[in-house]
Amino acid sequence: MRSTLSIDVHAAAEAVFSLARDIERWPALLPHYLRVRALERHADGSLVAEMLAVRTFVPVIGLGVPIVWRARTWNEPRARRLRFVHRGGATAGMDVTWRIEPIADGCRVSIEHDFRPALPGPLGPAWAGFVDRLFVRPVASRTLATFKAIAEATADVWSDAAATANPTP
Repeated sequence: MRSTLSIDVHAAAEAVFSLARDIERWPALLPHYLRVRALERHADGSLVAEMLAVRTFVPVIGLGVPIVWRARTWNEPRARRLRFVHRGGATAGMDVTWRIEPIADGCRVSIEHDFRPALPGPLGPAWAGFVDRLFVRPVASRTLATFKAIAEATADVWSDAAATANPTP
């Protein structure tokens, strides 16, 4: 099963990439992420991490379900991409690519999920559809919305920092 979620952000692509690339910081930035714990660090810069987030069902009273998974993750700065290959949990077998691309008034952030669970016959696609609709989309949508809010709220800071780093002659 393949799915893509996208959001337009009125902030520079580099600013959004800088916010999102350090997944160990996500619990400090994203209220629905409770923990990101590094399990392995590799020489190529990739990281295997255990991630714990909450899939909220009734926001008013804070009713939600904790979800845990493991993923090998790395980022590609030149292309402004984040990559995750899920290795454990209900999403084992999922390949995730974040793309952060400049557009006229900011950037578009897209998260592509390619989920092929190792279940026989029709169980695999059925499981992938269930997990995608009930867990992946809601958590990823909230992640995108939160990064959008942070990036847009701090866009002036990023613009000022870029102007200071690259003064006009």
